[in-house]
Amino acid sequence: MVRGPTPINILLVEDDPADVELTRRGLGRAKVQNRLWVVADGVEALAFLRREGPHQGVPRPDLVLLDLKLPHLDGGDVLLRIREEPRWHELPVVVLTGSDAEHEQLATLAADGFLTKPVDFGRLSDVILGIAGLGWAIVRVPAAGREAGARRGGARR
Repeated sequence: MVRGPTPINILLVEDDPADVELTRRGLGRAKVQNRLWVVADGVEALAFLRREGPHQGVPRPDLVLLDLKLPHLDGGDVLLRIREEPRWHELPVVVLTGSDAEHEQLATLAADGFLTKPVDFGRLSDVILGIAGLGWAIVRVPAAGREAGARRGGARR
């Protein structure tokens, strides 16, 4: 029996409360069923992913929205650590940058996408839909449905 769609878990790594609020609104406007988790620095992001300290028991994110300019450990270093960890290889990461010029600088980092800040509602929606086009489901399918979908050539995840 296949159940209805379940919300995806999104980890937003952002230290600016105004950008956090814009992201919340953008996700709402994109009509993406989600649970948004917010951490304010790179060290806390890695603790969340490792489920350490106050993050014990949190779900594994289905998507990470990662600001580059963070206190304690910058977003580029966080992304490198995510890509070095085998259990996180398939985790989609979209980097939030301050300018288009940073895209070139980050080309060698293994991000799945880039958004220039300030993030507007339409662009955030486009990025989320673009991630779905890369093969990630925006709405997760229960395990039995994923296996059937994979046999039919469906999206990975």
